[in-house]
Amino acid sequence: MTESENLHQEEIIKELCLCNGLSYEIVGKEGSNASKLEMFFSGYPRIVGLSLFPNLTSLTIVAQDIKEISGLETCVLLKELWIAECCIEKIGGLQECRNLEKLYLYYNKISKIENLDKLIKLQVLWLNHNMIKNIEGLQTLKNLNDLNLAGNLISIIGRCLDINEQLEKLNLSGNQICSFKDLTNLTRLPHLRDLCLNDPQYKTNPVCLLCNYSTHVLYHLPCLQRLDTFDVSAKQIKELADTTAMKKIMYYNMRIKTVQRHLNEDLEKLNDRKCKLQKLPEERIKLFSFVKKNLERELAELKGSGKGHSDRFNNNKLTEVEKPKNHETVTEDPTLHQKILTKLNALTERVTFWNKKLDEIEAIYRIEVKQKKKSHGLLIPFLLIELETVGNIHFEEGTRSDDWFNSCYELILSRFCTWDFRTYGVTGVKVKRVIKVNNRILRLKFEEKFQKFLDHESMHDSETYRKMLECLFYVFDPEVMVKKKHLLQILEKGFKESETSKLPLRKEAVILANSLSLCECPRIEFLQQKYKDEKKNSLEHELFRHGILLITKVFLGQSVQAREQEAISQANYPMVNSVFIPRKYLLNSIVGQRNCDCGFRQCKWFVFDHDLVLPEYIAEFEYITVVKAHSLFSSFNNVIPEESKKISEGSILSQDLKVDDDVMKMEPKIKPQAKLISLDDKTILSLAKTNIYSHIVSLNLHGNSLSKLRDLSKLTGLRKLNISFNEFTCLDDVYHLYNLEYLDASHNHVITLEGFRGLMKLKHLDLSWNQLKKSGDEINVLCKHTTSLLTLNIQHNPWQKPATLRLSVIGRLKTLTHLDGHLISEEETTAAMKFITGTKITQLSILRHSSTKEERPRILSIWPSAKILTQISKFGPHLHLNGNWHLKGLCNLVILDVYGNIIVWNQENYRLFVIFHLPELKALDGISIEPPETESAKDLFGGRLTSDMITERQGHSNFSQMQELNWTSSSIRTVDLIPVDQFRNVSNVNLQNNNLTSFSGLIYLPNVKVLCLNYNHIESIMPRLKPQTHLTNRQLLYQKVPSSGYGQQGTSKINRDTMSSENLPPIMHSLEVLHLGYNGICNLIQLQLNRLRNLKFLFLQGNEISQVEGLDNLAVLQELVVDHNRIRAFNDSAFAKPSSLLALHLEENRLRELSKLQPLVKLEKLFLGYNKIQDITELEKLDVISTLRELTVYGNPICRKMLHRHVLIFRLPNLQMLDGIPVNSEDRVKAEFHFSELQAKKNMFTPVTNSPMDGGSFCPMKASPIKITNVILPGGFSHYLGPDFTLTPEVEDKKDKNTGILTSNPRSIHAEIAFRQLRGINLSPNLLSHPNIASPTAQMYQSNQNEGRIPGSTFSRSNRM
Repeated sequence: MTESENLHQEEIIKELCLCNGLSYEIVGKEGSNASKLEMFFSGYPRIVGLSLFPNLTSLTIVAQDIKEISGLETCVLLKELWIAECCIEKIGGLQECRNLEKLYLYYNKISKIENLDKLIKLQVLWLNHNMIKNIEGLQTLKNLNDLNLAGNLISIIGRCLDINEQLEKLNLSGNQICSFKDLTNLTRLPHLRDLCLNDPQYKTNPVCLLCNYSTHVLYHLPCLQRLDTFDVSAKQIKELADTTAMKKIMYYNMRIKTVQRHLNEDLEKLNDRKCKLQKLPEERIKLFSFVKKNLERELAELKGSGKGHSDRFNNNKLTEVEKPKNHETVTEDPTLHQKILTKLNALTERVTFWNKKLDEIEAIYRIEVKQKKKSHGLLIPFLLIELETVGNIHFEEGTRSDDWFNSCYELILSRFCTWDFRTYGVTGVKVKRVIKVNNRILRLKFEEKFQKFLDHESMHDSETYRKMLECLFYVFDPEVMVKKKHLLQILEKGFKESETSKLPLRKEAVILANSLSLCECPRIEFLQQKYKDEKKNSLEHELFRHGILLITKVFLGQSVQAREQEAISQANYPMVNSVFIPRKYLLNSIVGQRNCDCGFRQCKWFVFDHDLVLPEYIAEFEYITVVKAHSLFSSFNNVIPEESKKISEGSILSQDLKVDDDVMKMEPKIKPQAKLISLDDKTILSLAKTNIYSHIVSLNLHGNSLSKLRDLSKLTGLRKLNISFNEFTCLDDVYHLYNLEYLDASHNHVITLEGFRGLMKLKHLDLSWNQLKKSGDEINVLCKHTTSLLTLNIQHNPWQKPATLRLSVIGRLKTLTHLDGHLISEEETTAAMKFITGTKITQLSILRHSSTKEERPRILSIWPSAKILTQISKFGPHLHLNGNWHLKGLCNLVILDVYGNIIVWNQENYRLFVIFHLPELKALDGISIEPPETESAKDLFGGRLTSDMITERQGHSNFSQMQELNWTSSSIRTVDLIPVDQFRNVSNVNLQNNNLTSFSGLIYLPNVKVLCLNYNHIESIMPRLKPQTHLTNRQLLYQKVPSSGYGQQGTSKINRDTMSSENLPPIMHSLEVLHLGYNGICNLIQLQLNRLRNLKFLFLQGNEISQVEGLDNLAVLQELVVDHNRIRAFNDSAFAKPSSLLALHLEENRLRELSKLQPLVKLEKLFLGYNKIQDITELEKLDVISTLRELTVYGNPICRKMLHRHVLIFRLPNLQMLDGIPVNSEDRVKAEFHFSELQAKKNMFTPVTNSPMDGGSFCPMKASPIKITNVILPGGFSHYLGPDFTLTPEVEDKKDKNTGILTSNPRSIHAEIAFRQLRGINLSPNLLSHPNIASPTAQMYQSNQNEGRIPGSTFSRSNRM
């Protein structure tokens, strides 16, 4: 170091000491213990002199002209370093600062994050306001918790921060991040709490301008506390984000399921068409095969007649005589032999011909299926992109009603020239689908760059620039063949460098064209050459018929024509935006004679700025080609004109059928034989022409109606068996034929190979033309029990997985040499082994696809997580709905897909069942659930009390310990408790306040003693099976309006005649107490209560009953409650038989008379409160019930006079309680006294009629009138009253059930006066006019008039529950 540099460094150190209040002299001599240094704004151009501060822990350098980080080698204790607002271009010189915890390098010129590997203790790193493009170099900073990279040039986050799991605070504002998908990488930072992408101090990231930005971030980062400087810790904010995301997932799940369903429907239609087309060839093949096998048998028989029995036979020809000579005798005729061979050859040719037709149909079907899947294959990825970008990339399928659809259609047609495609046999183009691409991210970039061009130009030039906008077709790389991945990448991220592109030119520019031929001809030629080299079937050439166009919006800007022999790159054309090449200069262009000038306008364009090419539309099209009409079976191919189809049907098909007929008519003609239905020993010996079972080596049972082979166990030497064209559904009976080598079981109905075992010597097996479906099960049987099998034919079976069937069979049956008539090649064997290996789940495959993390990061996807799959996988493909349906526990499930399970087809009302049991479900099998469906599900399945419901409430299913079942207010409509035997100990059932209309499944509970069904809608014990069609319209009307009081009697009469329940068997033998209150019951006969023979207590209060009937067989009934009904009187059948009834409750009815109670010989309690009894004579009818101990009659009109008490006490000697008041001896004495006096007075009284009262003895009544309300007087009594004395009837007051107790003394003088008035006794005028008596009497009657219910109406009856 020179002297001048030393002096300069010394000055810098002096300045450092001065700014920090230190003495340079002391520091220079002794060093310093200072731990913190600061230098601001100027005076420190280089980092020097720090060796003098060995204890330095914090260094702050701001706004200095420092170019590099150096001189920190001695600062081993440094923990905090600030070098901000300097000119640092590279991070370095920090290797020795291994204790550094905080590093601030903001506002510099750093372009790369590097050289931080040794700073393993670093917790804070600020690199904001630099020129960093990539996040890198942070792999070792595992303790980093605060990272600031705002104000840089970062466009991709990627997985670079995955290692920094301790990160809590991250600022990426002011960068160029534009992808929602990229933000999901932050979900792997479990401790992230503060994220900034849109800090107000910086420019906005493009991603923050997108819709649903905040929702997307908050959904994926639920632990976030602050977002873009705002507090987002509130629970409501997180729930709102979750709800929004869930709705998005639900919506796109439905859309995807709909696409899949439409694809399946289209494939089913194709399969139906294929089956219809294959029907005729299959019928012809079966016919020819049957005749062919008959001829082979004849040929074998012909040979056998000359050679006798032979132990040797050909595996493909029958050599033994198995058929009785039930037709004309066949001799060894060389001419006949030759005729048989000739016809056999002709039949074989026809079978081959029709097999080719089948193959042709199958080939075209596969092409159609492939095209359908390809067409639908783009729709699901489109929807997934929409979901992952939260709608910022949106795809819209167009229709004829959309202007943009018609514009695209016309654009494609205008840029199609027939002359360019005629060499490929293409005559036109048909647009099948147009999808509009709305990519908000790419559109913002495009508009931003386009606006920059407009800002630099005047208005005139701006209009010119707008004219430079053009719609062009993107030219795909022909070798890519429009791979789905490549197309999706363009639609999502734009025309960036493609991973699949092999052309260097595509890295420089986007290749476009304004002509369909320039886009498509290279692809067509490439495909033709490819299939030519591979020698594929000519049908595969039709694959180029379908294509995809990507229509883009392009800003061409400054454009020039390309110069020859100069590479097209931005370097060679620095001042232009695009380059074009006319068609005539393209090397692969063949310009022949043409009648149009399209070729002069056609150009290929090269646009250098990828952001100025915006993908806008995807068009799927199909070429209209000139194709030779093959046959009817090519009608899958819609390019065949209708005329060709008609020609096909009329000529080719009829010609083939004619050839078939000619072959069938060839000699010799075999007469049909009698078909065997069963097989026995005699028949076997007759067929084999021998008496020794062990000598039979070949047996031909072809063409019979056999379904069993019961007697073949004795044929121990049998080596060849033919049972084709029979009725076999299984092959269980051949398991004991241990020496069998050849078995032909074709053309049967075999559905399974279970029982097919022990055939270890079997070499040749034909199972074609059967009904085998489960390839896995059948291959397992063959693999286990036919270890020597060489040839196998399993064609023409409805296999579930036909695509992989051949590989599965070859891979499992390793001894096979021929399968379905084709030799198995080594390549096939290798491919099959690889396939079998791939189908096995190994430990390695599990580890490759598994994760050890407990928490699964959130992701916007419709694919279910492994946890959900674990729950559902137990059902497999055979999911059935039953009572114990496990999904019912998923109470928050909103989306469910069980499409493709057997449940969907086998379960009646499957959809409504699922909707009912999962009430939160919003979508099922890709179809949204509408409110009407929910209501239908409730109507169909709602209100079922099942064993599962009880299990869910109790937490166990041990029903045998249950004694009581209490399930109130649950809208139950039916009871379905299975198995019933487990509920044998249930004795008390309370289903009050539900919707039951019958006893439903309760009738099967064996030991129920108490049943409470109040507040339901019970109509009958048993469910009603048929409507009452026998009722007249008037009767039905009366039934619907029970308040009319009519119709019920008529109905009950009919029911007595037609619905008598006396002959019905009794049920519920243990039931003793039944509550049916408030059920709206109006017909007791319809209830069928007579079947409950052991019933003791019956409660029917609060119904609409008008007649007591249908209770005749209840011989042990002790208490009947029919309060609050509509009973007016009792008919003859009410209590027809002597009854054991002890208590009868009839309060709050409409009773006016008490007749026909004679059969109640044991009645002790009778409650008649609040009825319409007005006449004392009705109460006298209770004399017939001598056992009555308790009676209530309060609330009746007769009670207002309080005279009934004396009458009842006098006439009912055993009465102990009346209207809730005990009856004592004084009451009885008083009653007897009054009645004796009454009788005496009555005998002295002689009524005078038709004359006025003598003496005017009632005249003084004017001074003290008495008001009497609602009293029924005996006839003739009014003649004794004066003309001025009037009785005004008052309207009966409304009852009040909550009134207090009447405390008036019934033995008072006022009651005596009223009693005498009632019985017609002459009243003394002095007594009536006494001032102390008249007023209290009137008061008493007024009190009676306003008095409510007397105690007794609210007597507490013991609830026998």
